[in-house]
Amino acid sequence: MARTSRPQQSATADAAAESTRSAEAPAAAETAAPRTRTSALDRAVQIVDALQQANRPATAYEVARMVGAPLSTVYSIINDMVEKNLLARRLDGGIWLGSRLYGYGLTYASSLDYLAVAHEEMQRLSAEVEETVQVCGLEDGMMVVQQMAEGPGHFRVTSRVGSRVPLNWTASGRLLVGHLPDAERIAFFAQHAQSSPTGRAETRPEVLAAIAREALQARLSIQIGESDASVACLAAPVLDNTGACVFTISIVMPEAKAELGTERFAQAVQSVAARIEARLGWRHHDQEPAA
Repeated sequence: MARTSRPQQSATADAAAESTRSAEAPAAAETAAPRTRTSALDRAVQIVDALQQANRPATAYEVARMVGAPLSTVYSIINDMVEKNLLARRLDGGIWLGSRLYGYGLTYASSLDYLAVAHEEMQRLSAEVEETVQVCGLEDGMMVVQQMAEGPGHFRVTSRVGSRVPLNWTASGRLLVGHLPDAERIAFFAQHAQSSPTGRAETRPEVLAAIAREALQARLSIQIGESDASVACLAAPVLDNTGACVFTISIVMPEAKAELGTERFAQAVQSVAARIEARLGWRHHDQEPAA
């Protein structure tokens, strides 16, 4: 693909930035060379982070304000990154992420096994809260336990790795479909909701659909005694870049302990879910499920 030439304004700014750099004392530049290279790398990372956080193209002036750096410095680094396709300059002068970053992202994503990351965080969470922790996914209309770390106490849960449970029985199950459009959630629960052994699980599709949506928006779902008497579960969703719940991580504990207070456990499981998303490079765009 042919490369388009830079606007005249950009070329002028390039010359001004180059003139500024040339005016610096050669001796100072020599002695500070390693530090300058490190600083340039830090600034480049700051620029990419700022654009990602803004989630839109920005002018060099706006970027400089975002990262708190001199315009001449930022413009110089931007120009170098544009040359290397790490950033792209739009026709209106806005700066955006370049195609080379996309290639890096695909390579990184393909090298990750998300369950390996989830397993590591699951073990850490179980040791922290001293309770059983599970990683759960969606399969054929049922919640399936994909991984599990047992707590150190005598309390044991009946759902093991590979167990399949109706979604309406569990905190995780509701989160797994919380991102679906309203009509799809209602239809899903109408097809798959079942009465639980305790008789306490909600089965009305419209009610379940509303609960699922609210739980996903809160990034937390709690159920106490709905599937098994004396068992409570607190789950947080792990969302991909589109806001879809790929899997959940949950703490399973005695109902009596949950009734004494769940705030500490809720914060712990939400924190771990957010850390998994960060490690996988998944960023949830805060948006409500489509109606």
